[in-house]
Amino acid sequence: MIKNIKYLSQKNTMDLPLLVTVLILIGFGLVMVYDVSPVQALRDAGDSNFYIRQQLIWASIGILSMVFFSQIDYRILKKFSTPALVGSFVLMLAVLIPSFGFSGGGAQRWLQLGPVTFQPAEFMKLTGIIFLSTVFTKGSRFFPLLTLCFMVTAVTAILQRDLGSTIIFVFSSSILYLASGGAIWHFLVALPLSLAAISVLIFTSPYRVQRILAFLDPFQDTQGFTYHISQVLIALGSGGLLGLGLGHSRQKFEYIPEVTTDSIFGVVGEEFGFLGGATLVILFAILVLRGIKISQQCSDNFGRILAIGLTSWLGVQTVINLSSMVALLPLTGVPLPFISYGGSALVANLTAVGILLNISKQNSSA
Repeated sequence: MIKNIKYLSQKNTMDLPLLVTVLILIGFGLVMVYDVSPVQALRDAGDSNFYIRQQLIWASIGILSMVFFSQIDYRILKKFSTPALVGSFVLMLAVLIPSFGFSGGGAQRWLQLGPVTFQPAEFMKLTGIIFLSTVFTKGSRFFPLLTLCFMVTAVTAILQRDLGSTIIFVFSSSILYLASGGAIWHFLVALPLSLAAISVLIFTSPYRVQRILAFLDPFQDTQGFTYHISQVLIALGSGGLLGLGLGHSRQKFEYIPEVTTDSIFGVVGEEFGFLGGATLVILFAILVLRGIKISQQCSDNFGRILAIGLTSWLGVQTVINLSSMVALLPLTGVPLPFISYGGSALVANLTAVGILLNISKQNSSA
C-alpha cells in the first residue's frame, strides 16, 4: 500500500523547477520589453504600447503551445517530424517571394500573412531538432546531419543573410549528433570544413567583415561600424554593480540599435547592474541544467536525444547572444530566449519547453 501511494504521488509530475524558471524569464522579458520599447514603438507604429501589446499576445500563444505540448505524449512527434521539417522549409523559401516575404535591416527573413509577421527560421530550429532526434534514435546518421545543415546554411545564411540562426542550428545539431553516439572523428573531419564555410560566408560579405573588426576593437569607429557594440558596452559599464534602476536606462533612448530584440541585455545590465545580469545568467543556467537532468532521467532513447537537442538549442542561443553583448563574440543578430521582443522565437522556445516538460512527466510516470 505504501509503495502504491508513493507511486501515485510521483506519477505524471512535470519538472516544476524548469517550469518556474521559464515563467520567471517570461515575466521578466515582458517587463523589459515594456521598459525599452515605448520610444521605438512610437516611432515605428505611432503607439508607445505597440510592442508590449504584441509581445503579450505572442506570450499567450506561446504559453498555450507550451501547455499543449506538455500534455501530449512527445513520442507522437516522431510521426510528424518529416512533414513538419518539410513545412518549415517551404515557409523559409516563401520568405523569398516578394508578395509574402518581409525584409528588415537589409535581410529577408520574415513572412507576412495578413496582419501576422513571423520568422520561419525560428520554427526550423525546432522542427530540425525533432527530425534529427527521430533519425538519430535509429542510430547516428552523419549524412542526414550533413545534408540538413547544408540546406539550412544555403537558405538562412546565403539567401536570408541570417548567419546567426545558421550557427545556432549547426552547433545544436552537432551537440545532438555527438550525444546520440555519433563518431567523434566525423565531427573532427567536419569541423574544419564548417569553419572554412563560415569563413567564406563572413569574408565575402562586407557587413560581416565589419562585425569581425568591431569585435576585435569595439571602440575603433564609434560613429561607424563599431557604433552598435560600443553603445551596448557603454550601457553595461554604466550599470555598475547594482544598476541605475528599472526604467532609468539612458541608452535605450535610441542609442542602442535593436534595443527591443538582440541588444536587450544591454539595458538589463544598465538598469540592474552586474548582479542583475548575473542573476539572469543563473536562471538560464538552471534551465539548461534541468534540461540535462530530464535527458539523463529519460529511459526512452528518443526522449533522451530530443531533450538534449532542445536544451542545446536554447543553451547555445543564450550563450551566443550574451557573449556577443559583452564582446566575447561578434554581433550575430540572434534574440535572447524568452527576453527579447519577437513572437516567432518566443512561441518556438515555449513549445520546446512544453516538450521538455512532457518528457519529464513521462519520466516520472515510467
